[in-house]
Amino acid sequence: MNEVRIDKWMWATRIFKTRTIAAEACKKGRVMINGVTIKPSRMIKVGEIIQVRKPPITFSFKVLALSERRMGAKLVPEYLENVTTPDQYEILEMNRISGFVDRARGLGRPTKKERRELEQFTDPGLMSDGFDFDFDFEDEENEEDDTY
Repeated sequence: MNEVRIDKWMWATRIFKTRTIAAEACKKGRVMINGVTIKPSRMIKVGEIIQVRKPPITFSFKVLALSERRMGAKLVPEYLENVTTPDQYEILEMNRISGFVDRARGLGRPTKKERRELEQFTDPGLMSDGFDFDFDFEDEENEEDDTY
């Protein structure tokens, strides 16, 4: 086997979960060889370096062997070598860290501080302004009649 379709190889080496997703990534221009976007039907050879853009980073894989059949995760290192540069992983780590800081207000679960503020706002036991919500209007009317 000298050549294999890129979408089949990426699916077989578990870069993508399905072959359809691999083909769509090619069509959307997220898969490149030598900086050139490629079609899903592009045949690849041993030794080529494939760049796969999965935002926010671009992974790079060197083709070590070819296969059209999906393999177990333990066999993947025999077929590809991850040659992604360390700066790409730094971008991923920075994105992971900043994901909590740059969260748009109102999206996702409240932070611990926001939760405490909500509890303080809604908990009637914490309201110590002396205002009684359980007053009875009828008793007040009777009291007023008695005083005149």
